[in-house]
Amino acid sequence: MRADLVESARQLLEALRKQGLTLVTAESCTGGLISAYLTEIPGASDVVERGLMTYSNAAKRELLGVPCTMIETHGAVSEEVAGAMAIGALANSPADICVAVTGVAGPGGSEDKPAGLVFVAAKRREAPIVHIQCNFGDIGRGEVRASTVAEAFRLVRSLI
Repeated sequence: MRADLVESARQLLEALRKQGLTLVTAESCTGGLISAYLTEIPGASDVVERGLMTYSNAAKRELLGVPCTMIETHGAVSEEVAGAMAIGALANSPADICVAVTGVAGPGGSEDKPAGLVFVAAKRREAPIVHIQCNFGDIGRGEVRASTVAEAFRLVRSLI
């Protein structure tokens, strides 16, 4: 595990804990890596409520309620789907905040959805969704995933 991301996870957990907030994650391209970094920190269980790894479209539909028509219209890698993932995770959890990620870690991708394209959405209950689009480029699967974790942590911090 990258030391900078472990430290970032520690700081995020501390900030959430100070505010009495809990977090749920909904992950696709990171495959649970956000949750793995958070739970690397002892005592994370008082902040991390649950993590949902929804890699397939079926999992996004079944576990998070992402509409099939949304995936068909926008693709699984889209701002719309990331937002729906965040809403669905909050609906299926008592957590206060959700962060959701979907993207193309690589290698490969397509012309309109190349490797390194990632959408991150975060939502706090009773507040609007915030989104960021990351264009990391084809920097390698591991680096895309690690960079996505860093951006997810930053976006959650902006909601605290």
